[in-house]
Amino acid sequence: MCRPTLTRLSLLLFSLALLVSGALAQGTSGNLTGTVTDPSGAVIPDVVVQLVNPVSGYERTATTDATGTYHFYNIPFAPYRIVLKKPGFNASTRTVEISSGVPVKVSIQLGIETSSTSVTVETGSDLVENDPTAHTDIDRNIINRLPLESQSSSLSSLVTLSSPGVAADSNGLFHGLGDHAENSFSVDGQPITDQQSKVFSNQLPTEAIQSLTVISGAPTAEFGDKTSLIIVATTRSGQGVTTPHGSIDASYGTFGSVNGGGELSYGGTRWGNFIAASGLNTGRFLDGPEFTVIHSKGNQQNIFDRVDYSFSDTQSIHTNLQYTRSWFQTPNSFDTSAVYDQFGNPVGPADQRSKIETFNIAPTYTLLSSKNTIFNFGGFVRRDAFNYIPSNNPLADLGPIQQETVGQTRSLTNAGLRTDLSYIKGIHNVKIGAVYEQTFLRENNRIGVVDSTLNSPCLDANGNPVIGFTNPGLCPSTLQPNAAFNPILLPYDLTRGGGIYSWFGRTDVKQLAMYVQDQITTGNWVFNVGIRGDLYNGLAVQRQAQPRVGASYTVKGTNTVLRASYARSMETPFNENLVLSVKGCTDPVLQAIFETLGPCNPAPFNPGFRNEFHAGLQQAFGRHLVFSGDYIWKYTHNAYDFSVLGATPITFPIEWHNSKIPGFALRVSVPETHGVSAFVVMSSVAARFFNPQIGGVGATVSAPGGLPFRIDHDERYNQTTHVQYTLPFRKSTWFGFNWRYDSGLVAGAVPCYNTIGANTGCGPTSITLANGQPGIDLSGLTFDQQFQAGLTCDGVRATPTSGFTQCDATGLTSSLVKIPAPNTEDEDHNPPRIQPRNLFDIALGEDNLLHGDKYKVGLRLTATNITNKYALYNFLSTFSGTHYVSPRAVTGEVSFNF
Repeated sequence: MCRPTLTRLSLLLFSLALLVSGALAQGTSGNLTGTVTDPSGAVIPDVVVQLVNPVSGYERTATTDATGTYHFYNIPFAPYRIVLKKPGFNASTRTVEISSGVPVKVSIQLGIETSSTSVTVETGSDLVENDPTAHTDIDRNIINRLPLESQSSSLSSLVTLSSPGVAADSNGLFHGLGDHAENSFSVDGQPITDQQSKVFSNQLPTEAIQSLTVISGAPTAEFGDKTSLIIVATTRSGQGVTTPHGSIDASYGTFGSVNGGGELSYGGTRWGNFIAASGLNTGRFLDGPEFTVIHSKGNQQNIFDRVDYSFSDTQSIHTNLQYTRSWFQTPNSFDTSAVYDQFGNPVGPADQRSKIETFNIAPTYTLLSSKNTIFNFGGFVRRDAFNYIPSNNPLADLGPIQQETVGQTRSLTNAGLRTDLSYIKGIHNVKIGAVYEQTFLRENNRIGVVDSTLNSPCLDANGNPVIGFTNPGLCPSTLQPNAAFNPILLPYDLTRGGGIYSWFGRTDVKQLAMYVQDQITTGNWVFNVGIRGDLYNGLAVQRQAQPRVGASYTVKGTNTVLRASYARSMETPFNENLVLSVKGCTDPVLQAIFETLGPCNPAPFNPGFRNEFHAGLQQAFGRHLVFSGDYIWKYTHNAYDFSVLGATPITFPIEWHNSKIPGFALRVSVPETHGVSAFVVMSSVAARFFNPQIGGVGATVSAPGGLPFRIDHDERYNQTTHVQYTLPFRKSTWFGFNWRYDSGLVAGAVPCYNTIGANTGCGPTSITLANGQPGIDLSGLTFDQQFQAGLTCDGVRATPTSGFTQCDATGLTSSLVKIPAPNTEDEDHNPPRIQPRNLFDIALGEDNLLHGDKYKVGLRLTATNITNKYALYNFLSTFSGTHYVSPRAVTGEVSFNF
């Protein structure tokens, strides 16, 4: 019944869009124009007009033409200061708010120069923004000079370092406001809600980004699907760039990393083109399970093109094009660097690798139907093709937590239409819109057993598996049949002459969203009022109406903004391996494989819903500092997370009964003064999840609810401090510095001791030693895993080839993970965690080495983790395994700008 309904609604939406007839702006940016005159009303040419946002770092310059007119295109939504300068006239400033695609016109009259030509700036008033929704604005001036850790996922690194409420994880992953992957991107209005880390997809390159707005507050009605953190990206445009500008750059650094690329902007008043291309080859593409880099080569190629064309003053079209390809090895541990088969013959190292190809096209038509109304209609097609390739010898894929060889060819194609109408009049800023999208999921998995002990038909007298037998009925008298032997797996047991099993899953997920919202500005108050309706039709069906409200109040005498907001949102399942997670347990072979790890009960996903509350303030202190802070409380029914098949990247979504996530997010910004600018972001977010698991592989739907636990993206505190300095006597020379502190994610796999706790996970490892002392069983970890965790028993540290089977509870310590004291571990209040870490990065740059005017040569030196900190991101995470932070990396870059 639901599928025809969605089809009819989508056709109606499309038909209504085609009936609208008659460029200007897109979903995330606006335009500003105006005329500059003298006191007599005569136009003034050649006036230098600056548009500045001192908090985000945005700064653009235009010059009035012969008619006294200036233009600024593609301006991200934010408040700005307009500064005008012309010899013989008094300098002047104005403030302007760009909050919609409707073009803004600000005409200014300049007075004849008097004895003073100084510019008077309102003290602190342009540092605060009267907006009920907390967010962070990041412009290209910051993007260009921020030392980033990950070259292959620089967009994720940028968000992690510059936005509060974000916990850093390995391989470009980040956890926004206590959730895993509940993040969405809006790129020039195109919604992207699938995962964007480099083990799932290829990100938009930072070279293509003009600015970011990271929304951490309760989302307005236009945003849905994944809403914990919303990253609104405005891409770069060539419109208005009448003289072509661009750059060519090349770099070389640690791990043999070579990077090269270029970008070009050119156009006119009616058209523009921006294109960026780059390539990377490195010996450390992914974060590995060892601090030593083993089997981690990778490469990536990016091309992005944005084309703008205005048919007239009222109609335009804008198209984004992207193609990215990445190829990379799965990093090995010492355990997987030399693998042996069941007979002791060497068969490895493991040689697993991946290839991801991403294609995206997104055209948007814009119509200015009146001076107050703008209409957008666009479409998009994005495709991620993921190919995971096992080792050439499948037996080499055997590892401590991987008992199968796995290959996968998976594709995710997201296609849709979107439309919105914005209207500004008086106190109202109304936006009405709709999005219809269909996601085509295709999952082709190939799997075979490579552990001879996993499904052995025969056991010895001690109950240990025995190799070399294929039938319990053939066990000799000295052995006993294995009651747990599953004959379904025998044809796919490669250690017993079996072959590879292939499984293909597919589904189409259809979604329709409609919303209406109004931002009402009256006096010192701003109100956001809106409602969103979502219709989800995938492997489950759900419909939800979601009210969104917010209010903010400006205390002008003190430059204070008080705000509060609420959002109801529908949380939809992750698309990555969704079919496997929902239908895998209905396949006899996959069920048998999953049941070697635990229960495998079929359970559909039902989209969840969340109630989210935010309360905060923004406070300016003079012209030199602004503080923004929010308290967050989120309660989610049907809360999502991921699980993983062994040590492979075959991860799949799962669903818990509910989650409660409280916390705070703070940001302090220091606009540039005498060449110095800085920001500090800090946050503390709890991620409390509640049993039982109710969806996905391994669900225990009929089990009673359990006590809460902290999931492995919970972090008590993190902060980033960034300081940037430009030499006052040489503006092209600059220095950037980062300090990142993380208190450590939850590490639930760390062994511990607790025999008295009501909510403890230490039970399996809590033992009594022969001398009667409390002890910790370490036999579940290989020696290398003990080494990865930095375990030390009574002063003796584990190595990759030597370790412990047990240790007294008070004698087990680690410099990399925090082991709770005996009988104190609590899954909710005191779980094991990664040890705190401090990481420091620097960047030095000279943008005009040869003092050129039209052509400039630049040099840059970037060093990340300059102290070579030996630290972990995570340990045996159920989602991503074990990963170390990157060792010290130094990169030198040379660029040519024109």
